[in-house]
Amino acid sequence: MSRSLKKGPYIEPKLLLKIKKLPAGGKATVIKTWARASQISPEMIGYTFGVHNGKDFINVTIAEEMVGHRLGEFSPTRKFTRHGGKMQKEIEAAAKVKEQDAAKAVKAGTATK
Repeated sequence: MSRSLKKGPYIEPKLLLKIKKLPAGGKATVIKTWARASQISPEMIGYTFGVHNGKDFINVTIAEEMVGHRLGEFSPTRKFTRHGGKMQKEIEAAAKVKEQDAAKAVKAGTATK
């Protein structure tokens, strides 16, 4: 459920302080934060935040379309590896064979020159 309208958006106060403390040309610096629940405000546009995902800091450059979203939405906490199964293994094996054949063809083409 979203935050009550009478309360306004939740923006971590420390983030706003960090933005205000940066020098005028400080948009290139990365502001590290653990506040994934903080909403993005218009004052944050153009800055780069290092949002913690539980392991690393993911760099998120704030654009105009991101205003109103949460910082955590742009720093995924789970890494998708792939779907498994017999069919997936067959597809990968076929792709590997095709790649090896292409490499052999390129090698044969350069050997004849």
